[in-house]
Amino acid sequence: RTHHAVLLAVAITAIMAAPVLVGETVDENADSAHQGLDGLSAVFSSPESKAAAAFTHAFIGGLSMMIVSEIGDKTFFIAAIMAMRHSRTIVFIGAIAALGLMTVLSAYLGSLASFIPRVYTHYIATGLFIIFGLRLLREGYYMADDEGAEELEEVTQELKAKEDKLSSKDGFISPVLAQAFLLTFLAEWGDRSQIATIILGAQEDPLGVTLGATLGHSICTFIAVMGGRFLAQRISIRTVTMIGGVVFLLFALSSLLLEDSSSDELNAAAAAAQG
Repeated sequence: RTHHAVLLAVAITAIMAAPVLVGETVDENADSAHQGLDGLSAVFSSPESKAAAAFTHAFIGGLSMMIVSEIGDKTFFIAAIMAMRHSRTIVFIGAIAALGLMTVLSAYLGSLASFIPRVYTHYIATGLFIIFGLRLLREGYYMADDEGAEELEEVTQELKAKEDKLSSKDGFISPVLAQAFLLTFLAEWGDRSQIATIILGAQEDPLGVTLGATLGHSICTFIAVMGGRFLAQRISIRTVTMIGGVVFLLFALSSLLLEDSSSDELNAAAAAAQG
């Protein structure tokens, strides 16, 4: 009987202590979970994480806008036609050198607007993207189905007029390379893709814009020199233009959402500091 009494007392003690032990374990797990969430939040709200997100947004913006702006553009046809008559490698190098230089100049020219308060440059740039997007949609809507063929023929005639001058010149630099560079640089000057790059540089990370836009130019130029004429005769420039308008509008929307999120974080941080 004494043995049974001892066992019963031990069992009762264990039952009474169990909730306390379980409660302590739950509290410890809850504390660990809260610490993990706090650490994860700190990682995503760190300056390095925000800088990476800004760079990615700028890179994607530059890449996507150049692709939709350059397919079927004048510089696209210049590379396509020259690659049919000359070395594709030389034409590609000349064209992408001009486009890369123009991209660097445009992106960092836009970044010079940093002395203007960001709230103004952001909404001005977003407004311009909306205007560009609506304009492209309007142009695409009223564009003829053979618009690409007309642009291709125009560029072909311009290049034919300069073919004799090209063949009569000799120098240290390949005349084909020089012509591809100069024609592409001049055609890109004042083009909507250059203006878009300037606007992107004014509100986004200029390095991200430069790398993304240069990659976009490289993709389009590669397509042009490999089979641009064939592609131009089969794709609808009207459709590409309207897609470009949609991309501009989507980027304007994403810029607004990203800026609103950053503003909310800054307001929350300010409120916490005051508290």
